[in-house]
Amino acid sequence: MVNEELPAIPGPAEAPVEPRAGDSDREAVAEQLRIAAGEGRIDLGELEERLDRAYAARTYRELDALVADLGGRAGADAESATEDVLVLRPRMNNLTQGGRWSVPRRIVAETRISLLTIDFTEARCAHREIAVTASTGMGHIRLIVPRGWGVRIDPSSTNTGNIVNKAAELAEPGCPTLTVTGHPRSGPIKIKQRRRN
Repeated sequence: MVNEELPAIPGPAEAPVEPRAGDSDREAVAEQLRIAAGEGRIDLGELEERLDRAYAARTYRELDALVADLGGRAGADAESATEDVLVLRPRMNNLTQGGRWSVPRRIVAETRISLLTIDFTEARCAHREIAVTASTGMGHIRLIVPRGWGVRIDPSSTNTGNIVNKAAELAEPGCPTLTVTGHPRSGPIKIKQRRRN
């Protein structure tokens, strides 16, 4: 009996490997979503849903889907959104950003149950305009600025009854201005100004 070799049966085609997203990619997309919410293009419920999906995303395709209708994309183009941005997001413990530190152009502050304090009184700041996006759940965000700095609340802020600004709105000549876009829920956002010694 002659053994005849049977033709090889082709196996299933291998799916292309999708590029994996990193933490900086997820944060860049999250920042695009926050900006879109501040501009009124998505509401807060949708923002929270998309943020949860962004932080759970493993690939660029998953991230792209979250910003496709907002004119954005993940990957190299989104990396520029993370430049000069400080992200403060305590999980369980309280967090204080203070002492001698360099203030970036943008700060993203989010807390669900913790106290988050951002103290600018000893910080070095080379910018005249700093944008702060602050969001709370049951937690509390406190901003402390030096004398001479100005703090204004952006009109796109929500639930402004939970935002208390005791700092001057207009900065003194040569001093920075913070523009705070606040999205507090039950926890407040409080801003105070240090007095001169």
